[in-house]
Amino acid sequence: MPVLDETTYLNTGASGPSPRHIVDSTESWHEFHEFESAAGPGMYEPAFELFDQARATVASHIGTEPGNVALTGSTTDGISRLPLAMDWDADDVVVRTDVEHAAGILPWRRLRDEYGVEVRVVETDRGWIDPDDWEDAVQGATLATFSSVCWTSGVRAPVRELTERAHDAGARVVVDAVQSPGQHPVDVEEWGADAVAASGHKWLLGPWGAGFLYVDPAFAETLAPAQLGYRNTVDPYADPYEYAEGARRFEFGTVAPAPYAGLQTAIETIEDIGIDTVQSRVERLTNRLKEGLDADSLVSPREYHTGLVSFADDDPEATVERVAERGIEVRSIPTTGVVRASIHVFNTADDVDALLDALDE
Repeated sequence: MPVLDETTYLNTGASGPSPRHIVDSTESWHEFHEFESAAGPGMYEPAFELFDQARATVASHIGTEPGNVALTGSTTDGISRLPLAMDWDADDVVVRTDVEHAAGILPWRRLRDEYGVEVRVVETDRGWIDPDDWEDAVQGATLATFSSVCWTSGVRAPVRELTERAHDAGARVVVDAVQSPGQHPVDVEEWGADAVAASGHKWLLGPWGAGFLYVDPAFAETLAPAQLGYRNTVDPYADPYEYAEGARRFEFGTVAPAPYAGLQTAIETIEDIGIDTVQSRVERLTNRLKEGLDADSLVSPREYHTGLVSFADDDPEATVERVAERGIEVRSIPTTGVVRASIHVFNTADDVDALLDALDE
């Protein structure tokens, strides 16, 4: 990982730096596509074969079938395609938490502003969602959405329980899972949500531009995506047209194939390392960091949840800049007054100690 020669990187929760071989796989596929395929099989057939392979790789990694996976550009891209595929009016209700990323806030605000949809916000305790508060909020809701991992504190949500309570109330469930793949197991069918959006550029250490969206097949058949193109219809020249079956109805046009070659390699790399190896190493290192921090400043749970460790700071931006001068990359979280470090499998005890030393000084 060449970037590690330049810095102590503790910011994977924002974007993970890729190992060289993942970048190589992305670049080599792009070179093949642009330099060779036009003189052989053509530009389209190899791309479509790659998309099929990428869907299969993603599906296996997240516990579903390839037909339930759509390839997207990012988590935000995947989430944003869903509300545009549903019918809304002023009688509908969306429920979210108070710690969602912008991708889990803005699409629903748009529904509020354009259709009069009610948006209920569930207050959390530093990212922890109280299941009883959640159950109260989702009564009468059309759709409920939350993150599998809170991006501000690293709290890991009880996804299945929250999903079941929302379903019992008659609501569809959309999960922002971008902080999950690559740092702990993901089984979307065990979770039971109607849709799960994620991307490869964080804990999977893949390239930007390769996201994915799981859609439960029964839910998919009720959706009419706003975008139409030659890839998401059964026959693009038929009149009337018919949407493709399952999640494929969300892939509607020509996109850059190469990032999905990198995504495949990234998933294969994490699986070769082993998700148990990832979790056990991250747990040891996050414990080391938490033990070295002032206990009163710790915002993340003391017990292990994920590789995200947040702590309160009087001037988060200044602290981030100060440790950056020591060659250490962390980040502040807007509006929360915290600094967040991200610990992944490539980090070391020396990385953690370097951050603690920089904070002490």
